Amino acid sequence: MPIFWVFLRLGLTSFGGPVAHLGYFREEFVNRRRWLDDRAYADIVALCQFLPGPASSQAGAAIGLLRGGLPGLVAAFLGFTLPSALVMGAAAYGLSRGGSIDPGLLGGLKLVAVAVVAHALWGMARTLATGTARASIALGTAIGLMALPALLPGAVLFGQLAAIAGGAVIGAVLLRSEPVEAGVPFSVPVPRLWAVLSLCLFALLLAGLPLLAAEARLPGLSVFDSFYRAGALVFGGGHVVLPLLQAEVTGPGWIGTESFVAGYGVAQAVPGPLFTFATYLGAAGDATGDGRADGAGMAAIATAGIFLPGFLLLIGVLPFWARLRTVRALRAAFAGINAAVVGLLAAALYDPVFTGAVAAPADLAFALGALLALAVWRLPAWLVVSLAAGAGYVLL
Repeated sequence: MPIFWVFLRLGLTSFGGPVAHLGYFREEFVNRRRWLDDRAYADIVALCQFLPGPASSQAGAAIGLLRGGLPGLVAAFLGFTLPSALVMGAAAYGLSRGGSIDPGLLGGLKLVAVAVVAHALWGMARTLATGTARASIALGTAIGLMALPALLPGAVLFGQLAAIAGGAVIGAVLLRSEPVEAGVPFSVPVPRLWAVLSLCLFALLLAGLPLLAAEARLPGLSVFDSFYRAGALVFGGGHVVLPLLQAEVTGPGWIGTESFVAGYGVAQAVPGPLFTFATYLGAAGDATGDGRADGAGMAAIATAGIFLPGFLLLIGVLPFWARLRTVRALRAAFAGINAAVVGLLAAALYDPVFTGAVAAPADLAFALGALLALAVWRLPAWLVVSLAAGAGYVLL
């Protein structure tokens, strides 16, 4: 299928994270192939920023859906995701073998993760936490989540969910005066009944999977539940998946903090969606409790779990998007959520990213050097990660 091969090429070459991916998509599908015009593409991007989930993967899936229906969506997803998923699975195989990775290399990956998350946090804060109300939501969220472990140990995931819900409520009240744009009508090859069923399935899985996983006590079902919940609650970009996944997988002891942060560093150096970090976690984790890495089967379950909710929402909302964009209260609620996730990421920058990597002034200097390369010299993330890994191998 042509859609698959076009997206496979993009999956092999699209370095730079979600914002860069959207630029590649515009060049390929608006300027070069003319599958859609600028106004329609802008509306797709607006929808994918509005919904939880991986924005660039959802935008690609939406283009595949508009071009080839549901088979086109699947082809776009597989083409764009397979290259990075295979690389992350291979990285998990290497990093999960005791003694198979140099401690300096591992240290470099952990320290560059500090710079990458700090850079993402600054960029998000400049666009999503402007003004008194949004900044207050973001800072209040960060303060609350940093204090929560001392007040209520073991309630980190609950605190994150409460922060997202609180951001929605506060945003709906305080941010209703924001301007609203009219949407561009779409010709979506999905019957509205299917769209409604997709939304119902999304909600059923979100509510029912925790109950089913607790009752069945099957490792694969527990992994699917955890990654599905993380994928359903990621607002504001791929980096926000970090705190949600950290609560889901390091809390139960499926994977150690050191391996978690190192894998996140590796994810910055590969093309394609950042959400394939889930592939690494599924492969390198130990959800079965047998003391060994779970491997390819659990990697596939984790990957399917984290991407599925975003695609169910995309299929459910896309046919109604032009109308939903004009609902002021809904847009205000999502603006509040986006401000809250800035605070969520700020809390994650401190723990586990900073605390898991920086143990001495030299470590902090290393991380600041990586941040200088990203934020001031504007080097691509994959290059900075590669250089940091090499420097860690030599210096640490």
